[in-house]
Amino acid sequence: MGVRTDLGTVGNELWSNTHVSIRPLKTESDLIYTAYDCQLDDKQKELVNPAWYSIGRAYLFREDNYPCIIYDEQMTPIGFINLCKWLGEGDAYTWSFYIDKSRQGKGYGKSAAEATVRLLKAANPDKPIKLATEKDNRKAQFLYQSLGFCLLPELDGDDIVFGL
Repeated sequence: MGVRTDLGTVGNELWSNTHVSIRPLKTESDLIYTAYDCQLDDKQKELVNPAWYSIGRAYLFREDNYPCIIYDEQMTPIGFINLCKWLGEGDAYTWSFYIDKSRQGKGYGKSAAEATVRLLKAANPDKPIKLATEKDNRKAQFLYQSLGFCLLPELDGDDIVFGL
């Protein structure tokens, strides 16, 4: 089964925690927010895939990609996440995400990552989660380790890989 099918089995209550909600990208407004309104600073743009890349993959490989918007407690959009199939060695889940630069430093990234781990583990508790990041992206590495991810002895291209 693919990511989309797996996530279809998860109840709505698991798509949120006390700080964030994750909702599938469904409307033209969602697309505009994701592609244009949700902004990163210049340094961060070098560290993550742009939204259009993830949305394009979701169009081409629908079952293995599930692009979503991250919302705060007031249901204001604050970020983007693509839940997807790991393309490297082994069958695993992964994600690519970011929080708008105006909302960073407020715990939303960690809350979104925690909600995503819970969501993916509910979809299939036996499937590992792997996350790749640039060697220079110390913030992401710290976040992943704080969530219990361990550095794995593999690379994804030139990115380091963490697993849970």
